[in-house]
Amino acid sequence: MTTAVIGGGAAGLMAAITAATPENTVFIIERNERPLRKVMITGKGRCNVTNNCSLDTLISNVTKNGRFLYSAFSALDSAAVMRFFEDRGVPLKTERGNRVFPVSDKAVDIVDALILAAKEKKVRFIRNRAVEVLTTDGAVSSVKLDSGEEISADNVIIATGGKSYPLTGSTGDGYKLAEKLGHTVTELSPSLVPIVLHEGFCSALSGLSLKNVELFLFEEDKKKPLYRELGEMLFTHFGVSGPLVLSASAHIKDIKKKSYYFILDLKPALSVEQLDKRVLRDFEKNSNKDFINSLDALLPKSFIPIAVSLSKIPPHTKVNQISREQRQALISVIKSLKLNIVDFRPIEEAIVTKGGISVKEINPSTMESKLIKNLYFAGEVIDVDAYTGGFNLQIAFSTGYLAGKSTKGE
Repeated sequence: MTTAVIGGGAAGLMAAITAATPENTVFIIERNERPLRKVMITGKGRCNVTNNCSLDTLISNVTKNGRFLYSAFSALDSAAVMRFFEDRGVPLKTERGNRVFPVSDKAVDIVDALILAAKEKKVRFIRNRAVEVLTTDGAVSSVKLDSGEEISADNVIIATGGKSYPLTGSTGDGYKLAEKLGHTVTELSPSLVPIVLHEGFCSALSGLSLKNVELFLFEEDKKKPLYRELGEMLFTHFGVSGPLVLSASAHIKDIKKKSYYFILDLKPALSVEQLDKRVLRDFEKNSNKDFINSLDALLPKSFIPIAVSLSKIPPHTKVNQISREQRQALISVIKSLKLNIVDFRPIEEAIVTKGGISVKEINPSTMESKLIKNLYFAGEVIDVDAYTGGFNLQIAFSTGYLAGKSTKGE
């Protein structure tokens, strides 16, 4: 028996490793010279490999079609993923938010473990591009390559990823392969993606990284935030990025038809009253200075001119002349800075793709197509995605494992 895995990412490697037996010859068709290129850049090169949490928590962190993944997560949960790597000599650690990383903080250790496991199982790597999955009597029969060659296969697993980060090989090939076979591809959009803001001052703040700030996401005219979290974010020339922003983006459902905005609290550890006392102390120390020269201890240097402008306090006002009302205006800027959202950055800059092959056409117990026999799907190519924190890689590993296991008829 032969199994062709199309795509050499996290889902594809796990599928191949699981499927390979002496009776089942497995080969991975990968267009890149090196597999797992996207894994190499996840978690800023550290690789947030999974989230150390319960099955229910895994499902609750999937933004769409979470229940579809119940069987996959049950077959290979986060504890099993952690055992997989630790048994292969990659010690792991759990950090804030139950995020799991290699102790070395090097994604290459995760990559090397997967490639070595595949080689030990005698998985073959074919560097080429799959252009069509051919069928006979409603079942897969072979894979046609860009070179014109056809490779016979009893099973085919499509694990090509989404459309995010095309330089890593995720160019949407899997959607085209599936559509040729009659599958439905739902609308594709970016998720876990940087955000474009209306505010012109972003370019002046480009490169400013903020830690221990609190970000709130609101839909216009709604009082309850869609998302709030404490953490890190980054200003860019177009708007904002960083962990808080990427997570918040997954909560924005219809950016073309609805208006959204952020509220940023630069000093979440201080209440308004505590911050007022802090500002008063700073003002007392700098009573004879101009206002613009009195904020060095309170705010990042590049943010000071922005805060001064937004407070509407003339920059060269002497600190000892600032009124209580003016001070409150400054505090409002620091505690509740409004940032108006314009759009997502392009899908090519997203960490994951929202949308994909309709889960209605996939058997959740096996990852097999309901339309074509012995055709399976795994990873981001399916219409499932999750928040940041290791959940998307867990989806890749779990669906890959289940698809690989199913090709053996288990």
